[in-house]
Amino acid sequence: MLKQALLAMTLTLLVTTAGFCAEPAKPAAPAPPAVAQGTQGTQGTQTTQTTQGTSAATAAKAAAPAAPAAPARVKPNRVITSTMFLAIIGITLCVVVWAAKRTTSAADFYAAGGGITGLQNGWAIAGDYMSAASFLGMSGLISLYGIDGFMYAVGPMFSFIAILLVVAEPCRNAGKYTLGDILSFRASPKPVRAVAALSTVTVSLFYLIAQMVGAGKLMQVLLDIPYRFSVIGVGVLMVGYVVFGGMKATTWVQIIKAGLLMSGTVLLAFLVMAKAGFNPFSFFESVVNSQFVQDHVRMNVLKDPLPKPGFDYGQRFMEPGLFLKNPLDQVSLGIAWALGAAGLPHILMRFFTVPNAQEARKSIVIALFINSTFFFLINLIGFGAALYLTPQLISSADKGGNMATLLLAQKLGGGAGSFGGDLFLAFICAVAFATILAVVSGLVLAASAAIAHDVYVNIIKDGKADQQTQVRVARLTSLFVGIAAIVMGLAAEKENVVALVALAFAVAASGNFPAVMLSLFWRRFNTAGVVSALVVGTVSALALVMISPVMTYPQKIADDAKKIIVTLEKRQAEGAVLADKDQKALDKARADFKKNDGGTSMVGLKAPIFPLKNPGIVSAPLGLLAAIVGTLMFRSRRSEEMFDEIEVRQITGLGIAKASDH
Repeated sequence: MLKQALLAMTLTLLVTTAGFCAEPAKPAAPAPPAVAQGTQGTQGTQTTQTTQGTSAATAAKAAAPAAPAAPARVKPNRVITSTMFLAIIGITLCVVVWAAKRTTSAADFYAAGGGITGLQNGWAIAGDYMSAASFLGMSGLISLYGIDGFMYAVGPMFSFIAILLVVAEPCRNAGKYTLGDILSFRASPKPVRAVAALSTVTVSLFYLIAQMVGAGKLMQVLLDIPYRFSVIGVGVLMVGYVVFGGMKATTWVQIIKAGLLMSGTVLLAFLVMAKAGFNPFSFFESVVNSQFVQDHVRMNVLKDPLPKPGFDYGQRFMEPGLFLKNPLDQVSLGIAWALGAAGLPHILMRFFTVPNAQEARKSIVIALFINSTFFFLINLIGFGAALYLTPQLISSADKGGNMATLLLAQKLGGGAGSFGGDLFLAFICAVAFATILAVVSGLVLAASAAIAHDVYVNIIKDGKADQQTQVRVARLTSLFVGIAAIVMGLAAEKENVVALVALAFAVAASGNFPAVMLSLFWRRFNTAGVVSALVVGTVSALALVMISPVMTYPQKIADDAKKIIVTLEKRQAEGAVLADKDQKALDKARADFKKNDGGTSMVGLKAPIFPLKNPGIVSAPLGLLAAIVGTLMFRSRRSEEMFDEIEVRQITGLGIAKASDH
């Protein structure tokens, strides 16, 4: 039955993709004349482009941003991209078939039988952590907001320090399959597992939304199909992998993906620096002196209708505060990055796949090295996209900047329509698809494990469900988690995926991290403390997000548009004739004002109440404080007496089941 289902899935994908390949190409619309600046992301005339490119080249010897003539969308070669797409599907389906034959117990489904080596697990953790948000979202954020995007990229490198030094070894020795196993060891199992499952699903869904948005955008480019069908198709495919293959399939898909992703990232970063003559100083000087970057900062970010005398907009691109305007936002983001990874359920689950604590430590060291290299190179790719593509072109292709990496790959490969450009774009698309495949599988598995193992098996059935039933329920919950991810992905189409991931980190840092840390290292910590940490930390983080600037506020858009309208209409009243770019900005501002004036956010607010984009600086201390207060108010002798046992287990690994053979 399993083989027939997988065969049917494969044939369906083959026929569907062949249909896309065979479909006659639509005649391309003529590319609109470009304007160097303007809120719509258009570019100027060829004469303006040449003048601006020469100016940047004179300022620095590195290659200047000759204005791109490409249309504001990614146009892959359908035959090449479909071939690579099918190759990825074929390889991963083979992995699923192989894993399905070896997934017979709950231990196999949740933790691959504990038989993954440290080296394999390190690559798998890296594959789990380097998400579509990193590959697509972070480079886009850097290309549009400069140094603020850089801060998003370097943060994840340091988060693994907390995992390595604090929780990796103890979690491996104290847990079994899920976050709930760790937290319920010396607390009342049912309430703790219920709240832990809720927190796990919340964090996983936040992270899943980011991946589904990236998946939808990517498949929209890859097969030229509507976003909603892209999200649904990718979601169905990912859930199928988890349902059939479990953790074994997920692990090997993540390893394959990590290898492909590092290869693509290294090659793309190499081409960026090669174009700059391998001179980082002239490379960044060219970014600063790019007229396109300067115009983007002035018009689209700072919303200055007219240039301020003596203000260096290019230098402003290399300074913090364009995206995270409040300095406390930068601190808050740092807290979320530093502590959040140690509370991510799909990362914690990976510790249970290795046979002992030594292999857990080894896997973290390997993952740290791989991730650090990757996130460093993402910075070069992001700034390269700003220089060689221009922010205007990137934002016109996708307002969140999520297509920057793909556009850059096509340009550096030889440009749209060239064999090299199409081949490199197809390869990067395939890599990004493998990235989404791996990360979504891990997230769906973590969420389904929390529901099936913690809620169904240990709460509803009091731990008395047989192995076959456990696996069946886990597969069923994977289906429902996948459906939820698809629905939420459809609703978040316009969001930048990296911002969504940062929110998931904030939720994990506020609830999961203090609960895990205190469970392992504070003798007096008890059930009340666990529940308080998870509830207060998670709810406060979510509540602050809903009233923060990260939400969309139509009235704010209208007010910004009105500022542009007043300034430019005043110039017209004084008798000045607006330049083409300013006239376009005025027309767009009028349309934005008419569309958004009087509108409210999804919770009915006209303006944010909480000033920070990331709630970590408030919600993380609240979660920790709630854990301490709850523990002190409701003392538990049993929890204190069992601390010695968990301390011995986390140091020695006593009582851990042996790994299964592979």
